[in-house]
Parts: sequence; C-alpha cells; structure tokens
Amino acid sequence: MNKHISRFRLRSMAAVVASALAATAAWAVEPFTVRDIRVEGLQRVEPGTVFASIPLRVGDTYTDDRGSAAIRALFDLGLFKDVRIDVNGNVLVVIVEERPTIADVDFAGTKEFDKDNLKKALRDVGLADGRPYDKALADRAEQELKRQYITRSLYNVEVTTTVTPIERNRVNLTFTVTEGEPARIKDIRIVGNQAFSESTLLDLFDQDTGGWLAWYTKSNQYSRAKLNADLEALRSHYITRGYMDFRIDSTQVAISPDRQDLSITVNVTEGPKYVVSGVRLEGNYLGREDEFKTLVKIQPGEPYNGDQVTETTKAFSDYFASFGYAFARVQTRPEIDRQNSRVALVLQAEPSRRVYVRRVNVAGNNKTRDEVIRREFRQFEASWYDGDRIKLSRERVDRLGYFTEVNVETTEVPGTPDQVDLTVAVVEKPTGTLQLGAGFSSADKVSFNFGITQENVFGSGNYLGFNVNTSKYNRTISLTTTDPYFTKDGISRTLSIFHQRTTPYYSADGDYTLTSEGGAIRFGVPFSEVDTVFFGVGIERFKFQPRSSTFLTMSQWYDLLGMSNYAEYFRLLYLNSVPNAYLRYFGCEYGGVNLALNCSRDSVWGIPLTVGWSRDDRDSALVPTRGRLQRANLEVGVGGDYKYAKASYQYQQYIPLSKQYTLALNGEIGAAKAFGGKDYPIFKNFYAGGLGSIRGFEQNSLGPRDSITQASLGGTKKAVFNIELSSPFPGAGNDRTLRMYTFLDVGNVFGDKECRIADTQAQCDQRYKAERKWRASAGVGISWISPLGPLRLAYAVPLRKQDEVVDPNNPFLPLIPGDRVQRIQFQIGTSF
Repeated sequence: MNKHISRFRLRSMAAVVASALAATAAWAVEPFTVRDIRVEGLQRVEPGTVFASIPLRVGDTYTDDRGSAAIRALFDLGLFKDVRIDVNGNVLVVIVEERPTIADVDFAGTKEFDKDNLKKALRDVGLADGRPYDKALADRAEQELKRQYITRSLYNVEVTTTVTPIERNRVNLTFTVTEGEPARIKDIRIVGNQAFSESTLLDLFDQDTGGWLAWYTKSNQYSRAKLNADLEALRSHYITRGYMDFRIDSTQVAISPDRQDLSITVNVTEGPKYVVSGVRLEGNYLGREDEFKTLVKIQPGEPYNGDQVTETTKAFSDYFASFGYAFARVQTRPEIDRQNSRVALVLQAEPSRRVYVRRVNVAGNNKTRDEVIRREFRQFEASWYDGDRIKLSRERVDRLGYFTEVNVETTEVPGTPDQVDLTVAVVEKPTGTLQLGAGFSSADKVSFNFGITQENVFGSGNYLGFNVNTSKYNRTISLTTTDPYFTKDGISRTLSIFHQRTTPYYSADGDYTLTSEGGAIRFGVPFSEVDTVFFGVGIERFKFQPRSSTFLTMSQWYDLLGMSNYAEYFRLLYLNSVPNAYLRYFGCEYGGVNLALNCSRDSVWGIPLTVGWSRDDRDSALVPTRGRLQRANLEVGVGGDYKYAKASYQYQQYIPLSKQYTLALNGEIGAAKAFGGKDYPIFKNFYAGGLGSIRGFEQNSLGPRDSITQASLGGTKKAVFNIELSSPFPGAGNDRTLRMYTFLDVGNVFGDKECRIADTQAQCDQRYKAERKWRASAGVGISWISPLGPLRLAYAVPLRKQDEVVDPNNPFLPLIPGDRVQRIQFQIGTSF
C-alpha cells in the first residue's frame, strides 16, 4: 500500500514540475506578433491537425495565456506525450512528442472468451490497431477484463499487460490472462421459509451446487444475472400462491479465502396467504364492461395469483389496443383486509386517446430485405392502431425463422398526439447450413453425403435445398426450392426434383434395386392466419431391376418343401431373394430351361395429386413445451400405371406440467386403397418401427413380411400412438438443451391377407392374426441440442412383440417371422 502511495506522489510531483516548466517556457516571453509557426517532432500526425487545434495564427499577438491554451489544446487531442513551445525571434516553434501508435492487440491464455469479441470490446473504448497508445486506457482495459472474468466466477484471474516497442514509434499490446479455476457454489440456503420446504424452493433455481454433469451445465458457477433470475422465480412462486407480502430481505454471497467456493444465503419473509374476495372494474371501459369482464383471469375465492393479475391487465391493455388505444392505462389497486387475510382487487382503466399508425419502420436487417418483413405485417400504415394485428405481425415475422429476436417498438410522433410510429427491430441469425460427411461400413464401404440448404436465399425469403448421398444401398440426389410469396396474396410455390436408387439392405448382394425419379410442384394457400392448405401435382417413375435370372415359382417352392438336399435348398433360397409382392406387381413370370425371369414391365409411372393442411402453434420447433401441431395429407394417383388414394393425419400436443416436466402426446393414422381395377403400388405403403414411430424395433421393420425373404413390405393402414414425459437430466439442473424422457409407444402397420401355397387355412389365419397384432414398447431416452443438431438416443424394451413360430412342415421357413428388435437407437434430427 505504501509503495502505491509513493508512486502516486512521485507521479503527482512530476506532473506539477512538468506543468511549472511548461508554464515557465510559455509565460516567460513578452508579447509579440507571430511572423511564422513551425511544428517539430511530427511522425504520423498531420501538421494540419496541430495548426487547426492551437488558438494562434500568423499575424496574431502571442501572449502567455495563448501559449498555455495552445499547450492544453494539443494535450487534449490525446496524440502527444509531451508538448513544448519555444520562441525564436518572432517565430513560434511547437515541439511535440507523439504517443506511440498501437500496431497490434493480442491476448494470451484466454479460454473463457473469444479473442475476436475481446478485440471488438476494446475497439469500442478506443484501444485498437492504429490508435494512439494511452497507458491510462490500457489500465482501464485490464480492469475491465478482470471484471468480465469475475462475472464468470473466475475470481482468481490475473491479467498482465505487456507493451512491446517496435520500429516507427509503434507498440504491440499483449494482455496475458491467467484464468484460474472458477469459483463453485458450495452451498445455497433459504432462511425464513415456512410454507414450502427448502428443497422445493431450491428446485426453482437454475443455479445449484452442481451434479455429476456440472462440467457441461456449469450450473454451479455463480452469476449475478442468473441469481437475479432465480430470485425472480422464487418471488413468482410465492406471489402466484397467495403470498402478496412476500419479500426477499437480503441476499448474501460469501466467498472462501482461497476464492474457490461460494456460499449463498437468501433471507425471505413470507407473510400471510391472501384469498381474493372479489374483483371490481372502475374507470372508462368504452361502454364494453361486459366484454372486459370475460377477460378477467382472477378467480374470487382462490388464493391471490400474481400471474393471473398480470394476465388480466395485459388482456385489458391488448383489448383496448385492438380499438386503437395504444396508450391505455390499466392498473390494479388491491384493497387488503389484513385481519382476515383477504384482498379485493379493483381494476382501474383509462383508455387515454385513440391513435393511428403513421409509419412502420424496419431495423436490424442487414441481409433480409425490408419487403420480406413488411409482407408479414398485418398492421398497415395510415390505419388505426390495432394491438391484435401488431401482435400477430410480430409472431408472423418471428415464425420466419430468420431472426433470433423480433421486437415491435411504439413511439409517439412529436407534436402529433394521435399518431405513432412502429419500429420492427430484428436480430438476424445464420439461415444456411452446409453438410459434408463421409462414412465407412462393411456393407457400404465408403459413402459420401453432401447437403446445402438456405432458408433465406440472398435475403429474399426463398428456400433452396440440395442433397446428395452416395450410399451403396440408398443413393439420392434432390433439389427443392420454395418461394413463400409466389403471389402477393401469400400463396407459396415449391418445386422439387429427385432421383433415388434403393437396394434393400437385407437382400443378398443387391439382388434387386428400386429406382424412383420425378418432380413435383406444390402451392400453399393461407386460408387463415394459422391455417395453410397445400395443393400439389407431380410426375414420378419407379423402375424395378432384379439382378438374378434364376427364380422359383410358388408351386416350385411348394415342391421344394420336401427336399432333403439342404445345400441345394439354400442355393435356391439365395437366388430367390426378391419379395414375391414385387414380382407380382411388376407381372413377373418364370419360364425357360433356366427358369429365366420374364416381367411384363420393368417400370411404372404415375401422376399423384396432393392436398394437405397444417396448423402449428407450438412454442418451439426444437424443444416444445406447450402447444399443438396438426397435419393432414391426401395423395391421389390420377394417371399413369397406378391409381390409388393415400390419406394420413398427425396430431401432437405438448402439456407443461411444471417448469421441469412436459407431457407430450402424439398420434398418427393413415389408410390407402387402390381403385380403377389397379393393384395398389407397393412402394407407396406405410411403414412403422424405430425412432419417430415405435421405438425398440428396427426402422420400418413392422407389419407384413415376405414369406420367403422375410423382407418388410409395409402396409396400407397405419396407426401409431406415443406418450412421452420429458424431465431434467440428472445432474443437469433445469438445462433445457439436455433432457431425459420416458415413453410408451403403441402401433403397427397392416396389410391385406395373403396365404402361401403350402399353408393350410389355419396357418394362413394364424400368420395374418400375428401380423395384425399391435406392437408396444417402453423405455427411456436422452434428447440433446448438440452442435451438430438435435440428437435423440432411446433405449426401449418391447412390451408386446411377435416371436418366431417355426413351420412344422419346413423348419427352414418360419411360419411366422419374429420381429426385428433393436433396443438402442439414435439419430440426429427432429422427431417425436
């Protein structure tokens, strides 16, 4: 401490001496007329900067006061370490010593903060490349760095500033940071609570003493901002349960001597629990008192609920705004009977004046065009202010998905009491993704995939997606583009083309492939603000390509049932690895000496028409906690080689049980049927099994199976139902990016009854009954919003499944194939 005082005194004395010398140099001269002014010592600063700053010109009379003023003016520029004025006859000589210029600012040892962000922060306060070096500014920057680290619980941080002189009067600045270990919350105590246990109240906090996942959640790292949010959650918990007089008396944060542990103590006073005795309206309600009464959320006879009071006053304000009263004042005045712990609430309203919107401005959109935002607005300029339309407009802009924040600000027009301006302030986010991947497996060998999507191409609001997959069993190339405002009325248009070649992974060495290709156009027509109906038409072609040329007919298989030559049996089984349903659909017959396969057609084509409807009011697409999603779709084949109808409907509901728990319900049904005397196209079947359907079974493996190859064929009917309870992951606190869930799945896909030639009627009925049996599973899973996207991992145990039943006449072909069970499944992407 004494050392610091001594340094301060020395610096002060030096400053006084320097001032005295400067004053002596400036004031010891008799006044004279300045004939010329010279500047010496300049290296980077322009002479014009000096001449413009000093209050002296050629021809002026030099005085002591003017000399002092010139010195002060040059020092105020912040560009010089030293300034002197000499007089040579009638010539004024200004001698300066420039401050060094900062050549580079760098950081060493910073792990908690990004270097670029730190450089930007210092640039905002004047410490950046090309700026004059200021020791005082560098010291302030050092202290600010320490303060920022303290907000991250790094109390032992040390920051050292190194100034390295280089040529041409420049310096390099290096801030060397030793971050140390963050201080951990060792203990959190709540004192004064009576109505609720301490553990119940601490569950409301996002900060805690940490679990085994504290390294990921960092929930045990103290943050004042997070503590304030936790205290607000604590206050809300009491206020919504009748404790109007609840208050937080004090919050004490104690740090250990080694600055590694923190203890937090929150002292509270609960007060009595109040019951609402009545609600009364006072003021001007535009003659619509009955309408406003329907908006009251407060329930007399129930405990006082602060959230209900807030919801009611907001509903009143919004309703006033729908009539143009943007500045309506709604206040709640409690009339408290402390003796009986009862409260009567008086809602006082004053609509003020009615206004209309003069102008709608857009701010913050550096990439997105103004028209993309404006076309979502339902509040028009020069129209009466309508709070409902403004709220709807904000939601529509937010649902675009291009922005992290969307706010609508209302400002009065100066001098015009009945006009306001609206400013839509947005914060943009990246809307493009680039996916590059490669994989290796014993089946696929090396495969590559590439995908690029841009939801806001060149800021136009259009979508563009391109995907390529080179997998051996599933090769795909597709291109999709969407114009959400193909017409001014908001009708969207989607164009897509695709080519896909699929080889079922269960077939032997790729015994057949199914190639599909085509394109489609779809229009989305907004029938209301929340409902969109889609109409589309496409053209597609499916090509069937068997590899093997030797097959057996069903009658030949029947003759084979008694074969004793097992090696020949398995050879023929290998050759006949194409599902009979495909052979039948493509009109394949056997003939010739080698049983060569002759198909009446190797490809079919069709023209599907689609009609769909969707409504989505969930609060989030990634981690929804409330709201519902509904989808309905009808696809009809009207031309080509197949005619059919295929309909599906999906309903999802998310119910928040508490801050930590969310119940999700999902149901999906579908049905399809051929018409016009055509066979139903097997490649249009429904499938079930796996993530997003019935977990615990292999993906798309449920439903009818081919009697020879055991290939999954799908079905013309589908029903899937899911119940899922989402909860905090153990050790992760209330972190919503990492969640745990338990689930129950029920469902199946169903097809028509088909019998093998060798079957008896009883065996055929037995297999058909097994195929139609509902499957069920239950389990637990993890959902994680990872840097690569939403990841879901599930462990499921089948509760209801089909075991294999051996055919007594042929032990090599099961009468009823068993379900393909897969207990552990995961994927990156969105699914229920």
